[in-house]
Amino acid sequence: MSLEKLQSLIARDEKIAMLTCYDSTFAKLSVAAGIDVLLVGDSLGMVLQGSENTLNVTMQDMEYHTRSVVAGAKDCCIMTDMPVGSYEHEKETALANAKRLIAAGADIVKIEGGGEIVNTAEYLIKQGVPVCAHLGFTPQSVNKFGGYRIQGKTDEGAQSILQDAIAMSKVGVTFVLLEMVPAALAKTITASISTPTIGIGAGIDCTGQVLVLQDLLGIYTGVANKAPEDFKSPRFTKNFLQDERSIQGAVKAYVQAVKNKTFPSAEHSY
Repeated sequence: MSLEKLQSLIARDEKIAMLTCYDSTFAKLSVAAGIDVLLVGDSLGMVLQGSENTLNVTMQDMEYHTRSVVAGAKDCCIMTDMPVGSYEHEKETALANAKRLIAAGADIVKIEGGGEIVNTAEYLIKQGVPVCAHLGFTPQSVNKFGGYRIQGKTDEGAQSILQDAIAMSKVGVTFVLLEMVPAALAKTITASISTPTIGIGAGIDCTGQVLVLQDLLGIYTGVANKAPEDFKSPRFTKNFLQDERSIQGAVKAYVQAVKNKTFPSAEHSY
């Protein structure tokens, strides 16, 4: 039913408001505030565990937090990240792990990368598992990228991301999530594929937007063992709480800004 609700949003050209969430309390609050999709992100490695990246997150972590989110949001579409090492090497292993997340309550699983990962996505979809393809900056490849860097700035890089998006769309993914890519590239991709796109640092023209809840509230201050004043928020984030009286009000303001196409603005895009 939650996937059918999403299709109705897309059919009437309404923007999709997605939020990353890790527990039942914030899940319940977010749904009440109008969120369309909750993403149980492996970003929990940074936001909840205090690590520098997502590379130490386990399948057990993702199952636990998926169950927690589902408990507070039974009527909302739930998407869960497949953590590093759970899907990249063997399709059968990817399927077994995807089934674990579906059993925990996920409606969609998200995997990072293009290239050979397209074949993995196709295999999962043929086995009945809805998949979101994550392209552009993929946090599980942070070491390969040499840090948190914008992707698709060169003609070659942009063409590679575009072709991966087209390939993922052809095999039937539910969403293509675009992170930290130029707004012009995200606009081209969104116009080139039938699959809805979700942006984070990818401009206003995506089908929907996603933010991490703690970024939306302006309370994430970086790695646990570093001083808060040393942290600089990414360009694509916005503190919606500073102009509101409550957390639920901040989430409502985010939903409204996405639906009204006022977020992200140019200052939150590349």
